[in-house]
Amino acid sequence: MKPWPWLAGAALASLVAWWAWPGGAPAPATVAEASGRSHLELPAPAASAAASRALGSPFTDAALRERLAQRQSLLQRLERAKLTLATYREQTRYPHESRPIAEHPDQVHPFVPIRESLPLRFPGSKAAVPGVRIVTSQDRVFMSGDETVSVGVSAQDDAGRPLPLTVVRAVAFDLPDPRHAAGRPQMALDFTPAGDGAYTARFQPSATAFADFSGTLRLQFTLSQDGHQGVVNFDVVYEPLVPAEWGSIRDRVAEGSLDFLVGLDVRKAGRYVVTARVDDAAGRPFALVSFNEPLGSGAQVARLRVFGKLLRDAAPAMPLQLRDLQGFLLMEDRFPDRAMLPRREGVVHRSGSYALKGFSDAEWTSEERDRYLAELGRDVSQLEAQLDGRRP
Repeated sequence: MKPWPWLAGAALASLVAWWAWPGGAPAPATVAEASGRSHLELPAPAASAAASRALGSPFTDAALRERLAQRQSLLQRLERAKLTLATYREQTRYPHESRPIAEHPDQVHPFVPIRESLPLRFPGSKAAVPGVRIVTSQDRVFMSGDETVSVGVSAQDDAGRPLPLTVVRAVAFDLPDPRHAAGRPQMALDFTPAGDGAYTARFQPSATAFADFSGTLRLQFTLSQDGHQGVVNFDVVYEPLVPAEWGSIRDRVAEGSLDFLVGLDVRKAGRYVVTARVDDAAGRPFALVSFNEPLGSGAQVARLRVFGKLLRDAAPAMPLQLRDLQGFLLMEDRFPDRAMLPRREGVVHRSGSYALKGFSDAEWTSEERDRYLAELGRDVSQLEAQLDGRRP
């Protein structure tokens, strides 16, 4: 009797056991590969079952399926761990204070008025006037010092066509504040027709009885459209303190990056938050830069850094333009929580023309980033070790 059938079965059983182990080959061997004689290829479960029956192996179809499911689970976890590591590395190439503007589309043009389309209804009424939309605009929410807010209202039908509108009443008042026994008297607002049934109003708290007020002020318009009345509200957060004034701006290359050094004359020491946009020579926005640090009183500098690798990756045309500068003093544990500096709209500074190769192409590093990269890397290594049959 020839030994071929017995040898083929033994070879197949050994091969299946080796393949089912976590460190085995990624794809099962066929019967043809195991015996070297048969051209019939069986699926892995069938081949495994045949080998188990031939040798009386403790492996069963259920056990093999469980082993395969465990391996598949490990593969999926490894894939997720690698993706998490790669995503974190990619998203932290640049520091928090120097980011691509594409990550913050709402910050590209920060001074564009806020526009809303609202139903016309009276306070406390759930029913809105059908076929009427009130279009509102407001150019700022946080105010300090002598700043003025501009608001506007108009009416449209459902197709966007202008409708006649009348302003019955317009007043400004402070919202109820539990810190005070009673609010201040309401103040009438002047409004101006702007054509097509639209109206605008400007409000400067510092020129009114609210000059020393700190908190939320509401501008309330009572409107009438074809005999139907409704109310719209505009809220602004006012703080009389102007904590600092802007100074001169210069730029420099430092530590492989481009710095815009913004001068400040600080009247009240504390934590200052400053942000600006950076455009290339053609006016295309590409970076959002920020500063968030404590400053003492007197002449100070807020450094707005365009990170070197961000410059190398984006390759903007020189010179760069610093635009729409804004800032505030953060006042924690109180409301309002900020005192605004005056806005500086448009381009406030143009840099020198620098060669991009003069900036660093290195990724940002920090203790926190290095720690997270190490932890995520260990997750990947441990899963790889489990798949290879090694001790993690």
